[in-house]
Amino acid sequence: MTSLPKTMRHIAFDAPGDADVMRLVEGPVPEPGPGEILIRVRAAGVNRPDVFQRQGDYPPPPGASPILGLEVAGEVAALGTGVKDIAIGEKVTALSNGGGYAQYTVVPVGQALSFPKGFDAVRAAALPETFFTVWANLFDMAALKAGETVLVHGGTSGIGTTAIQLAKALGARVLATAGSPDKCAACERLGASRAINYRTEDFREAALEQTGGRGVDVILDMVGAPYFDSNIATLAKDGRLSIIAFLGGHRVEAASLMPIMTKRLRVFGSTMRPRTAEEKRAIRDQLARTAWPLLSSGAIAPLIHATFPLEQAADAHRLMESSDHIGKIVLTVG
Repeated sequence: MTSLPKTMRHIAFDAPGDADVMRLVEGPVPEPGPGEILIRVRAAGVNRPDVFQRQGDYPPPPGASPILGLEVAGEVAALGTGVKDIAIGEKVTALSNGGGYAQYTVVPVGQALSFPKGFDAVRAAALPETFFTVWANLFDMAALKAGETVLVHGGTSGIGTTAIQLAKALGARVLATAGSPDKCAACERLGASRAINYRTEDFREAALEQTGGRGVDVILDMVGAPYFDSNIATLAKDGRLSIIAFLGGHRVEAASLMPIMTKRLRVFGSTMRPRTAEEKRAIRDQLARTAWPLLSSGAIAPLIHATFPLEQAADAHRLMESSDHIGKIVLTVG
């Protein structure tokens, strides 16, 4: 690492709070440990967990960088001991355990993938967090199959736009919810056969109408408690409810468990960040076989709503919190 700088710029905050607590500071360049790579960051994705961490509601797991940022793209700058099959200078995008809002970050090599064909750093940085999450929850845990119907809540979020495209490309029928006519139109352009405006329609009624009363096979939900009863009612027999966030709250009052038994439903939830390096490597390998060829061929693509320079991370967070975006928000790192 003799040719590397000793310090770097990164975003920090001293105490939880609103977006204005974030500031650009100087700090040491991290060193890769065994099985890790150091990435010179060119772009970093902005995600809801970053906002929750800044607010004090999503602390990093033990050993993870306290710096915000869970996905990056750039070039390999240094290799930790034992790292093979990747070269210094190679362009990679990676799921980080933290540390993405910085000029350099360290990630386990098993969480990095090469840029899809034709991608620049901004488009590549928009991939890891959403693709790892969608794959783990829709295709691993919920076992979504070709020919099944999936309902994606929050269809114009980064997760939603990824889930719609990937599910459609792999043969599922997709329904989605969104909060405006423009957002519903965006969902349908991405591949949803029907987008439901949750502000003016009952998504349960619309989904049942779309499935001839049968219900959907899988629901990907990030709203939580307010949707729980309607989600259960919307699922078909042997349906699966995958909960990935609680934007509307996590406490469900007086819910009936009977439909879960009578329809043989499965309800589960997960988060990505606490998973082990081995679990994340397995997801990485599945994405390399299935999603990356689709990205390289142009069959699917990340939807970028806006980019901000690193020093304007607060503006990026304010946009994320407004929910006015359609697709991904990305920071560029000079």
